[in-house]
Amino acid sequence: MLSLLNSFASVMTTIGYIILAIIMFAILIFIHELGHYTAGKIFKFKINEFSLGFGKAIYSKKRKNGEVFSIRIVPLGGYCAFEGEEGGSDVEGAFNKQAWWKRLIVLFAGVFFNFVSAINVAIPLLMVCGNAIPRIVSFTDDCPNHIEYNMETLQQGDIITAVNGVKPTYLNGGIVGLTREQKDNPYTLTVSRDGVTVDIDVTNMLLTDAEGNEYYGIGMNVEMVKYSFFEALGMSIPFCFEIAGECLRILWFLITGRLDLKQLGGPITVISQVANAASVSLLYLLLFFPVIAINLAVFNFLPLPALDGGRSVFVLIEAIRGKPIKPEIENKIHSIGLLILFGFVVVVDFLQVFVW
Repeated sequence: MLSLLNSFASVMTTIGYIILAIIMFAILIFIHELGHYTAGKIFKFKINEFSLGFGKAIYSKKRKNGEVFSIRIVPLGGYCAFEGEEGGSDVEGAFNKQAWWKRLIVLFAGVFFNFVSAINVAIPLLMVCGNAIPRIVSFTDDCPNHIEYNMETLQQGDIITAVNGVKPTYLNGGIVGLTREQKDNPYTLTVSRDGVTVDIDVTNMLLTDAEGNEYYGIGMNVEMVKYSFFEALGMSIPFCFEIAGECLRILWFLITGRLDLKQLGGPITVISQVANAASVSLLYLLLFFPVIAINLAVFNFLPLPALDGGRSVFVLIEAIRGKPIKPEIENKIHSIGLLILFGFVVVVDFLQVFVW
């Protein structure tokens, strides 16, 4: 009976983490669509519906100005539907009747709002968790050559700023991720010591943790360097641009075949990863927010049909040509692109869950 209760509690806890992950994902979608909505209101675009989710509406309310706000049963997306977004409307405020630069701003606003939300979360993240830059607190007692190897080279209080010239970050696994494969090969740690930068050549050694498990490492205990509010404020934008750069780098690796498709995932995979992060700690979940927010921003502004970036390409073509591409042609391209994109995401999620 006790075993059954424990199993039930474990299942309910897992469900709770999944619900928390879905809520976080829905918040990010809401922020993105709110960007479109806010920019549309500023430029007096006519908005037909603001929806969170897809599928059948479980809540819907129509305002006096005709705008419909709805929550739909599948919380894995959303949209802000503008009058005339697909062309052919003569209604005042229709999307297709607005100046091209206004449409570009409205299309870009979703990405901008996601980026701003990532910056806002990055500030407390850098204050509470730091930026994966470790400070040496102490050295482990079981480390061979403890005095000779560690204390005469690395010192307590040293801040490790690079491993073989690469800055440790949460995205590359930090100091652990960068040194994990350095078993018997020497490598260089760049450390900051009393304001002076020092390069130290080290080699991982076979160590044993408290549970008796063997691992390769330097034999040190570290803590993440945390920042004051103003330091975090100044670092938040570069921090988010680092994440965006990593997203683009991964995309390039996928295009050039240097990265396996197994590294990809759709909404279900993202929710699974966020749920796992929540099960570790709320601080770990805090890290995922700016990462996913910026991933969502970068993905949406790729120049692909049906995405904000793809729609922006057609607006720019119109600005250059002086006239729009026929709405039926553009809509067909976006529809086909959406089907391909949706099919690709479903296949990748299926493979992640059931095959890989």
